[in-house]
Amino acid sequence: MGDLGEFDSSFIQALEHRPKPNASEAQGIPLIDLSPISYHEDVETNSETDPASIGELAKQVGSACRNWGFFQVINHGVPLDRRQRIEAVAREFFAQSLEEKRKVRRDEVKIMGYYDKEHTKNVRDWKEVFDFGVEDPTLVAASPDPDDDRVAYWNNQWPEYPPMFRETCEEYTRDVVKLVMKLMELIALSLGLPAKRFHEYFKDQTSTIRLNYYPPCPSPDLALGVGRHRDNGVLTVLAQDEIGGLQVKRRTDGEWIGVKPTPDAFIINVGDIMQVWTNEAYRSAEHRVVVNSVKERLSIPFFLNPAHYTEVKPVEDLIDEEHPPKYRPYIWGKFQVIRKRSNFIKLNVNNIQIDDFRIAD
Repeated sequence: MGDLGEFDSSFIQALEHRPKPNASEAQGIPLIDLSPISYHEDVETNSETDPASIGELAKQVGSACRNWGFFQVINHGVPLDRRQRIEAVAREFFAQSLEEKRKVRRDEVKIMGYYDKEHTKNVRDWKEVFDFGVEDPTLVAASPDPDDDRVAYWNNQWPEYPPMFRETCEEYTRDVVKLVMKLMELIALSLGLPAKRFHEYFKDQTSTIRLNYYPPCPSPDLALGVGRHRDNGVLTVLAQDEIGGLQVKRRTDGEWIGVKPTPDAFIINVGDIMQVWTNEAYRSAEHRVVVNSVKERLSIPFFLNPAHYTEVKPVEDLIDEEHPPKYRPYIWGKFQVIRKRSNFIKLNVNNIQIDDFRIAD
């Protein structure tokens, strides 16, 4: 794997999880035009925005979340040059020697930074990553122990090269935060809730951005860039380049289908916390990334996560006698600490999941 050494057995997926050579492309993925709200700070109260168009947008977003678990957005207000700049500095960073990249290598103490041995479902992913927090430092739980109230801080590690790396990443982050907060308002409206219903959870957000680099792979039939998984946060806002590789598991038949890149679009997918908040009205989508033997690929996911002290449970307004809660509450920060530790220890069992908190029917 380029700098990552020879292809070895740690990358090989179990037979049933290996990619098929001719996966079909998804048809009918919702493509939502956000131009009615793109350039306004606030979805609901801006006087120039037509309330009917906001209602229609919320309806489209709700339908996509309910039926697909993901959708694409265009005219989203994030300038194209911002995205082009972060892609350019990411490519420059990953093109460096392994020795240079490992100067900002992450570990169990320094949680943010470069890493090249990520595992998903206990199989190694064919990729390199660079992680940074939206808040710097990010306030997190110090341990998974429910009785331990101590907090810790995750600090970003910024490389010296490329020279504008940090500024470019921070500039991009500001724009995507604005977008994701507007999406959260549309989601709230789609559920019949006040537009800002979810905003309180993000005061001390633990959101992160990841730069994913997938080198050409000599055995793309055996390995995956990222193995099958669901995102455990609230929402993911993904920028992918023109190469493609994202596949989503179709709910109707369990088939893996490719998501064709749309120029200057973001792919939005529902995460596990949203599934719990909505009491399964909106469900997170299982997805993975395939690689190829010829072209490198770059993608940039923004993972929206709440404050570490957030108690995640179904929203009271969505619960009644006909819709009893389907999940027991859990503290996000404790859950997050357990998940992060698994990045550095190969587990022999599946990691903690929201299913562990599901109330039996």
